[in-house]
Amino acid sequence: MSTQPETPAPTEEPAPVTPTPRTPGPGADVRGDTGGAGGAGAEGAGAGGGTEDAGDSAGELAEDGSGAGSDAGDAPAGDGDGEGSVGDLAAGDAPVNGEGGVPAAGEGDAAGKAQLSEAAAELAAQRVERERIARRKAEREQAIEAGTKLSGKAADLLAAVRAVESGQKPTATVFAAPEPAPRPAAAEPARVPRPTPAEAPAPGAVDSVRRVLGEGGAPDTLAPQVAAALGEDAGERLRADPWLLLRVSGVRPEQADGFARALLGAACAPDDERRGRAVTGWLLEQAAVAGHTVLEMPTLLTALGRQGVPDPEEAVQNAVAEAEALVFEDALDPTAPRPAPGQESTNENENDDGDNNDDEGEGEGEERPVRVLVGLERYALAEESLADGLARLINSVPKGDGSADAWERAADSARGSAAELLRAVGTGALVLHTGGEASLVEPATLLRTATGAGLRAWAAAHTDAGRDRFARLLADDAAASVATVAGLLTGAEGPGRDADGAFALDLLVVLDAPQLDVEGAALLVESLPDGARLVLAGDPGVLWSAGPGRVFADLLAARVCPQISSRVPDPGPLGELVSGIGVGELNQVEAPGKEVVIVPVRDAGEAVHRTVQLVADSVPRAIGVPTEETQVITPGHGGAAGTRALNAALKERLNPGPGRFGGFDPGDRVAHSPAPGRTVTGTVVKADAEGLHLTCAGGAVVVVAKERVERDVRHGWAVTAHQAAGARWPAVVVVLPGDAAQALNRPWVYTAFGRAERHLSVVHGVEQALARAVGEVPAKPRTTRLPVLLAPQVPATVG
Repeated sequence: MSTQPETPAPTEEPAPVTPTPRTPGPGADVRGDTGGAGGAGAEGAGAGGGTEDAGDSAGELAEDGSGAGSDAGDAPAGDGDGEGSVGDLAAGDAPVNGEGGVPAAGEGDAAGKAQLSEAAAELAAQRVERERIARRKAEREQAIEAGTKLSGKAADLLAAVRAVESGQKPTATVFAAPEPAPRPAAAEPARVPRPTPAEAPAPGAVDSVRRVLGEGGAPDTLAPQVAAALGEDAGERLRADPWLLLRVSGVRPEQADGFARALLGAACAPDDERRGRAVTGWLLEQAAVAGHTVLEMPTLLTALGRQGVPDPEEAVQNAVAEAEALVFEDALDPTAPRPAPGQESTNENENDDGDNNDDEGEGEGEERPVRVLVGLERYALAEESLADGLARLINSVPKGDGSADAWERAADSARGSAAELLRAVGTGALVLHTGGEASLVEPATLLRTATGAGLRAWAAAHTDAGRDRFARLLADDAAASVATVAGLLTGAEGPGRDADGAFALDLLVVLDAPQLDVEGAALLVESLPDGARLVLAGDPGVLWSAGPGRVFADLLAARVCPQISSRVPDPGPLGELVSGIGVGELNQVEAPGKEVVIVPVRDAGEAVHRTVQLVADSVPRAIGVPTEETQVITPGHGGAAGTRALNAALKERLNPGPGRFGGFDPGDRVAHSPAPGRTVTGTVVKADAEGLHLTCAGGAVVVVAKERVERDVRHGWAVTAHQAAGARWPAVVVVLPGDAAQALNRPWVYTAFGRAERHLSVVHGVEQALARAVGEVPAKPRTTRLPVLLAPQVPATVG
């Protein structure tokens, strides 16, 4: 790898150098779960934003190096470096006995009056869906199947769930598990009505919370968020249980402990039952930020212990008893036969005299290996609803309607994997399509064919830019049938809904499918009518969704539907480079047109300097891509070369100004996050009493209310890879400072490098860590239940 002069001239043109694979030294630590440059949820943490204890429970719960949902920091623009991420789970043992505080004043300003916005509409849609799921769950005779024997606290927890559902208190002793009931068949769900805007908390509730916060030494700016989280009697509830403050985003256990000490005085103790319940819920929320829909019981118990909870098992049982968490028992092998009725053992082998009858019943009713999982109702039931919806969709497609012949004739006129896709859609209700950017021509062919045949066919992309990019691949008559997923769900885009509340369509192609989290996917699937066909298309090598779950990867692994792998390669040196990364190889590529340029740097300061030089001068002059079409991508928000530092330097060079409106000036490039996990880039036009006026992808004009600017808008010359997912730019500058080495893994590099259309510059300060991340550090698995939930409802296929 070439080197650069120590003091480069401001207009120096970097020489094209191709990346060379390196062999990691002996004993090199390649995992880098959460520390250093961002840790778990690193895109919220940023380079250097990890925590000291990042290798403990954080490492167990953490998502890939860039953090699932790590850009949960995508929504709040003013979030701290990874605050609230799973990377922080291990911080502070027994914090009740230490010093605690609360977030500084101003952190809660963004949660003031509810806005009639896209974010509010999405949240309202999710609320309606959760209510529907809860009603369906209440109708079930048995919420949890017992298919095996358990002992000790695990059996207590399962007993607690059943007792709570029946309105009784949980028992303190082990009792025989009931006969397992077969899972009910997926029924036609109630259709999701159009969402309504969320209501702002009542002023009286906010005032009462403000008084309690003042008594506990907490900033009163948190009052709107607390009132929204706890409801009408929020003040009384918070006074009775100060640890409910943990339900506010950004508050950590040690801060809630300080608040509780101020309110309770000597009555505040580490073993307080209220604290154990609250910390359990907080840990499950942080796990969701890292992408998990549930946690394995041992992982949760370990994390509770590191948070100073004296009896983690009791804390989980109390959370279950108060319906603040759910316990699930999933067979490790869903295809294994269940024990026959009456043959299940529940480890009740002790007689009244205390003798252990281990020999009795030996060989009767072999148990199935299981794992005990704990999750928040919101995500666990969304995943269950998704599984039911997919099963309904697959089983409702007419098999003898004559349409298969029409699809076969259309496939005969196509070639390669495009023909395979057409045939699969003709015979199946759910089809998965995998491939890179060039493979989008195949879903485009599918949409044109379906539209030409008179079907109501639509496509939905993750971002506005993705929608516009796909529309350009279509003929004029089909280009109008492309929306965003968010616009489709809120009704702002798409075909509208029929009288039953279902989408008025016959075929839906979802692009950027890896970006679907469980809640969004459940809303989407439940909104499809019987007989509709669903195609999920995307690149399995990119980062997973910012929200919990890994829907696309789980469906690929479950093999419950046809899977078509595109054979259309991404072209040119960039396509060759990114394709190699996808299979774990950082290959040398010939780049005669300077498609790939490596710029070595020694430290973060030099990385910032060279990035500004590339964006402002070298790329426009040598490559011909203007500054406004060049995007910077870096591993995290914090650190000496994170998005904050880079954006400050780029603003000073490209659009200096006083930041008259919340730190922004007309002409600033910004990243707007209308909802968690979604980011659109744009430019500031002006600011007035209405708020900050932006122009975004496709020329759309967006007005961000002034009270939401600090939370929802960042400067956007530099973004994280999660924020960049689903979008592409003519030129991309990827910044890899030395302290970012531990945040890197293959999906992160694949996603970041793959955002470039014509030119990629890599500001490279991680040395061998780049090749090591590509070759040896895949994404960490997320703990989810979707494959297990699908197994009994949809038989696995071989395609």
